[in-house]
Amino acid sequence: GNGDGDPSVPATPGRAQVFAAVVDTFLEKLVTAGSYQRFANCYRCFYKLQPEMTRSIYDQFVSQLQTSIKEEIQEVKEEGNLEVLFNSLDKIVEEAKDHKEPAWRPSGIPEEDVRSAMVPYLLKHRSYLQKVLKEKEEENRKVAESVLAGRDRIAELQQLIQARKLAWQ
Repeated sequence: GNGDGDPSVPATPGRAQVFAAVVDTFLEKLVTAGSYQRFANCYRCFYKLQPEMTRSIYDQFVSQLQTSIKEEIQEVKEEGNLEVLFNSLDKIVEEAKDHKEPAWRPSGIPEEDVRSAMVPYLLKHRSYLQKVLKEKEEENRKVAESVLAGRDRIAELQQLIQARKLAWQ
């Protein structure tokens, strides 16, 4: 095909190429499964009368089938933006190969993993968290005070109402 001897094509085929190959293989298998022999057997009477006509109908049917399947797959590829996705996946894999520092791997001990991931983060944010905590405590103290003050006020009002009631009686 075209671009076989192209040096810019990477040694390992990209996902888009693999996908295309899978589709082609599928189409070949489909044609094998619906072989002319089987087709002719299904329409034996017609085949005996018109062998050439049977062959041409079969050829048309198969090529139509392949075309419509290819079109369907092309539509799916375009709708799902598959080419772009495949290419960006390839790029991610390629870039990952160039990373020298080892990727983080779980140790198999969840507590250790959580600690190794969280401790640096928590240390960095400790002072921030302490500040937020102080602010919250201060806020809570003020709220508690105003609640208590409110309760006292309510008690005063109740006494006042009680006194008025008594006065009216």
